[in-house]
Amino acid sequence: MNDVALKSGTQDIVFDEVFPHAPETIWRTLTTGELIGRWLLMSPTGFEPVEGKRFTFQTTPAGAWDGIIDCQVLEVMPNERLAYAWEGGHEGNVGYGSRLDTVVTWTLSRVENGTRLRLVHSGFVLPKNDAAFKNMSDGWKQVVRKLDTIAAEQDSAKPLH
Repeated sequence: MNDVALKSGTQDIVFDEVFPHAPETIWRTLTTGELIGRWLLMSPTGFEPVEGKRFTFQTTPAGAWDGIIDCQVLEVMPNERLAYAWEGGHEGNVGYGSRLDTVVTWTLSRVENGTRLRLVHSGFVLPKNDAAFKNMSDGWKQVVRKLDTIAAEQDSAKPLH
Protein backbone atom coordinates (compact mmCIF):
# COMPACT_ATOMS: atom_id res chain seq x y z
CA MET A 1 0.00 0.00 0.00
CA ASN A 2 1.35 3.44 -0.68
CA ASP A 3 2.24 5.32 2.51
CA VAL A 4 1.02 8.76 1.42
CA ALA A 5 -2.60 7.62 1.42
CA LEU A 6 -2.24 6.61 5.07
CA LYS A 7 -0.80 9.91 6.34
CA SER A 8 -2.87 12.55 8.06
CA GLY A 9 -3.44 15.79 6.18
CA THR A 10 -4.90 14.00 3.21
CA GLN A 11 -8.36 14.26 1.68
CA ASP A 12 -10.42 11.56 -0.03
CA ILE A 13 -13.00 11.63 -2.81
CA VAL A 14 -15.86 9.28 -1.95
CA PHE A 15 -18.90 8.23 -3.98
CA ASP A 16 -21.40 5.67 -2.77
CA GLU A 17 -24.14 4.72 -5.24
CA VAL A 18 -26.56 1.85 -5.76
CA PHE A 19 -26.94 0.60 -9.32
CA PRO A 20 -29.53 -1.82 -10.75
CA HIS A 21 -26.85 -4.22 -11.98
CA ALA A 22 -25.41 -7.43 -10.56
CA PRO A 23 -21.94 -7.18 -8.96
CA GLU A 24 -20.63 -9.38 -11.80
CA THR A 25 -21.77 -6.80 -14.36
CA ILE A 26 -20.19 -3.90 -12.45
CA TRP A 27 -16.99 -5.94 -11.98
CA ARG A 28 -16.76 -6.71 -15.70
CA THR A 29 -17.27 -2.99 -16.45
CA LEU A 30 -14.53 -2.06 -13.93
CA THR A 31 -12.00 -4.64 -15.12
CA THR A 32 -12.27 -4.85 -18.92
CA GLY A 33 -9.76 -2.56 -20.63
CA GLU A 34 -12.04 -1.53 -23.52
CA LEU A 35 -14.89 -0.74 -21.12
CA ILE A 36 -12.61 1.20 -18.75
CA GLY A 37 -11.63 3.39 -21.68
CA ARG A 38 -15.31 4.14 -22.32
CA TRP A 39 -16.32 5.16 -18.79
CA LEU A 40 -13.05 6.75 -17.70
CA LEU A 41 -12.42 8.36 -21.10
CA MET A 42 -8.80 7.20 -20.82
CA SER A 43 -7.87 3.72 -22.01
CA PRO A 44 -5.50 1.80 -19.76
CA THR A 45 -2.28 0.42 -21.21
CA GLY A 46 -1.33 -2.94 -19.75
CA PHE A 47 -4.22 -3.29 -17.28
CA GLU A 48 -5.18 -6.71 -15.93
CA PRO A 49 -7.05 -7.30 -12.66
CA VAL A 50 -4.03 -9.08 -11.15
CA GLU A 51 -2.34 -7.97 -7.91
CA GLY A 52 1.02 -6.37 -8.61
CA LYS A 53 0.23 -5.65 -12.28
CA ARG A 54 1.47 -2.23 -13.42
CA PHE A 55 -0.41 -0.18 -16.01
CA THR A 56 -0.76 3.41 -17.18
CA PHE A 57 -3.28 5.98 -18.31
CA GLN A 58 -2.44 8.95 -20.54
CA THR A 59 -4.03 12.34 -19.91
CA THR A 60 -3.25 15.95 -20.78
CA PRO A 61 0.39 16.82 -20.00
CA ALA A 62 1.19 19.91 -17.92
CA GLY A 63 4.49 21.66 -17.34
CA ALA A 64 7.19 19.12 -16.49
CA TRP A 65 4.62 16.28 -16.31
CA ASP A 66 4.16 14.10 -19.40
CA GLY A 67 0.51 13.28 -18.55
CA ILE A 68 1.21 9.64 -17.71
CA ILE A 69 -0.59 8.22 -14.68
CA ASP A 70 1.32 5.24 -13.31
CA CYS A 71 -0.84 2.64 -11.62
CA GLN A 72 -0.32 -0.68 -9.89
CA VAL A 73 -3.04 -3.13 -8.89
CA LEU A 74 -2.94 -3.45 -5.10
CA GLU A 75 -5.93 -5.67 -4.36
CA VAL A 76 -8.29 -7.89 -6.36
CA MET A 77 -11.32 -9.67 -4.89
CA PRO A 78 -13.49 -10.54 -7.92
CA ASN A 79 -16.96 -9.02 -7.81
CA GLU A 80 -16.12 -7.36 -4.46
CA ARG A 81 -13.06 -5.10 -4.42
CA LEU A 82 -10.44 -3.59 -6.72
CA ALA A 83 -7.74 -1.19 -5.56
CA TYR A 84 -4.88 0.39 -7.45
CA ALA A 85 -2.21 3.01 -6.88
CA TRP A 86 -2.71 6.17 -8.97
CA GLU A 87 0.44 8.26 -9.29
CA GLY A 88 1.26 11.12 -11.59
CA GLY A 89 2.30 14.71 -11.86
CA HIS A 90 5.66 16.29 -11.22
CA GLU A 91 7.20 17.90 -8.13
CA GLY A 92 7.98 21.06 -10.12
CA ASN A 93 4.35 21.68 -11.06
CA VAL A 94 1.90 23.80 -9.11
CA GLY A 95 -1.84 23.30 -9.58
CA TYR A 96 -2.78 20.93 -12.39
CA GLY A 97 -0.02 18.36 -12.82
CA SER A 98 1.40 18.63 -9.31
CA ARG A 99 2.82 15.40 -7.85
CA LEU A 100 0.03 12.98 -6.91
CA ASP A 101 0.43 9.71 -4.98
CA THR A 102 -3.04 8.25 -4.33
CA VAL A 103 -5.10 5.05 -4.25
CA VAL A 104 -8.36 4.28 -6.07
CA THR A 105 -10.55 1.65 -4.39
CA TRP A 106 -13.78 0.22 -5.78
CA THR A 107 -15.92 -1.81 -3.38
CA LEU A 108 -18.99 -3.73 -4.58
CA SER A 109 -21.72 -5.06 -2.28
CA ARG A 110 -24.75 -7.00 -3.43
CA VAL A 111 -27.98 -5.29 -2.33
CA GLU A 112 -31.62 -5.89 -3.14
CA ASN A 113 -32.14 -5.14 -6.84
CA GLY A 114 -28.49 -4.40 -7.59
CA THR A 115 -25.07 -3.42 -6.33
CA ARG A 116 -23.80 -0.74 -3.98
CA LEU A 117 -20.66 0.71 -5.54
CA ARG A 118 -18.33 2.68 -3.30
CA LEU A 119 -15.46 4.57 -4.91
CA VAL A 120 -12.77 6.01 -2.66
CA HIS A 121 -9.90 7.94 -4.25
CA SER A 122 -7.66 8.54 -1.26
CA GLY A 123 -4.47 10.38 -0.42
CA PHE A 124 -4.82 13.89 -1.85
CA VAL A 125 -2.35 16.08 0.05
CA LEU A 126 -3.84 19.54 0.54
CA PRO A 127 -3.12 22.27 -0.39
CA LYS A 128 -0.55 20.80 -2.83
CA ASN A 129 -3.18 18.63 -4.58
CA ASP A 130 -6.06 21.16 -4.42
CA ALA A 131 -6.40 21.39 -8.21
CA ALA A 132 -6.39 17.61 -8.67
CA PHE A 133 -8.83 17.13 -5.79
CA LYS A 134 -11.31 19.66 -7.19
CA ASN A 135 -10.99 18.48 -10.81
CA MET A 136 -11.16 14.81 -9.94
CA SER A 137 -14.10 15.25 -7.53
CA ASP A 138 -16.13 16.57 -10.47
CA GLY A 139 -14.56 14.08 -12.87
CA TRP A 140 -15.28 10.99 -10.77
CA LYS A 141 -18.92 12.09 -10.40
CA GLN A 142 -19.24 12.01 -14.21
CA VAL A 143 -17.24 8.77 -14.44
CA VAL A 144 -19.55 6.97 -11.99
CA ARG A 145 -22.60 8.03 -14.05
CA LYS A 146 -20.91 6.84 -17.24
CA LEU A 147 -19.95 3.56 -15.57
CA ASP A 148 -23.64 2.97 -14.81
CA THR A 149 -24.51 3.59 -18.47
CA ILE A 150 -21.81 1.16 -19.70
CA ALA A 151 -22.92 -1.47 -17.15
CA ALA A 152 -26.51 -1.12 -18.41
CA GLU A 153 -25.26 -1.82 -21.94
CA GLN A 154 -23.56 -4.97 -20.62
CA ASP A 155 -26.85 -6.07 -19.04
CA SER A 156 -28.76 -5.55 -22.28
CA ALA A 157 -26.07 -7.38 -24.29
CA LYS A 158 -26.50 -10.59 -22.26
CA PRO A 159 -28.40 -13.32 -24.07
CA LEU A 160 -31.71 -14.30 -22.50
CA HIS A 161 -31.92 -17.90 -21.28
